[in-house]
Amino acid sequence: MVLEVHSTEQGLALDLTGEWRALTYRQIDTALAAVDLAGAHRIEIATDRLAALDLTGAWRLREFVRQAQHLGAEVAFAGTPPDQLRLVEETLRPIEAAGPPPRHMKALREELRELPVEAEVATLTFIGRLAVTLWHDMLGALAFLGRLTSTAAGALPHPRGLRPISIARHVYDTGITAIPIVALIAFLISVIIAYMSAQQLRSFGAEIFVVDLVTIGVLRELGVLLTAIIVAGRSGSAFAAEIGSMKLNEEVDALQATGVDPFEALVLPRVLGLVISLPLLTVVADLIGLVGGAVLCASLLHMPLDQYVNRVSQAISASTFWVGIIKAPVFAVLIAMAGTHRGMQVRGSSRELGRLTTVAVVQAIFLVILADALFAVLFMEIGV
Repeated sequence: MVLEVHSTEQGLALDLTGEWRALTYRQIDTALAAVDLAGAHRIEIATDRLAALDLTGAWRLREFVRQAQHLGAEVAFAGTPPDQLRLVEETLRPIEAAGPPPRHMKALREELRELPVEAEVATLTFIGRLAVTLWHDMLGALAFLGRLTSTAAGALPHPRGLRPISIARHVYDTGITAIPIVALIAFLISVIIAYMSAQQLRSFGAEIFVVDLVTIGVLRELGVLLTAIIVAGRSGSAFAAEIGSMKLNEEVDALQATGVDPFEALVLPRVLGLVISLPLLTVVADLIGLVGGAVLCASLLHMPLDQYVNRVSQAISASTFWVGIIKAPVFAVLIAMAGTHRGMQVRGSSRELGRLTTVAVVQAIFLVILADALFAVLFMEIGV
């Protein structure tokens, strides 16, 4: 016996007895389902005879209370409601207020497979839902950018609000520790470009233009682009994983509970740190790339170092170096935003953490390449 029901003048009086636990859930469900709520204007629930109540029993009791309230009955407890019931209520309230979670691509595909419609209609339905999903993602990204901008503007009058110590740590993590891999990739890419160019230009007796190809290619495009791609895979994933883990461990909620803005403490320092470190990494990649070109020209073309340096100075125009450097802060903002935005979206499970970390890296690389293409069109239009 887990429930005793008594009729009153206004409705019913329920006396919960015994153990309301997961092991007795079937008995609890049967007893509550047998309660006739028709015509009951007030239901009073007494819990003083409960021997045990776990979250499963509290969840089923909450469902019964919601059912009675939906039928128009007033529900009251004799004394204080159980703590377990209050915990379930406080946990489910924000989830219900937020509405159903956004459906991702995999869920949309599975839902479309179950729809009894023709293939053409299913395809159009999928395209429509995909467009709506992408539209909501874009609105979420714009909202994230707006909050980040407002947080940065609010922190500018107070230098401590920018958290310089945290920014310095992120400059070290994303910049200084990335120098070896960035230098190695820049060296190898410049050697490959120089070798392939030399093979083609040698038949025309124009080996000297190998220096022009290496210099312009590295300084304008490849230096900053390859560095940004490496940083996207290295630091973008780290941002998403770090913040996502904090979301799963409820550390972000703890910051909010103590009055700390998560954007000020977690997002803004990472963005500013990467904005500082990526241009510096680009300069390192440019220098190492020119060194790699010099090494190959000296070993393959037997070109003296002074001739290589003179040709480099002739090939570089006033804007060649700055074209690459101007792109670096923009790429840094895109990478940091992709990583931190997806990290703040993590909830539920470690599987979601891995999925959103992957999404962050893919989106960061895509945005970097897209921005580079737009920069190329812009510089061509203005004649730079």
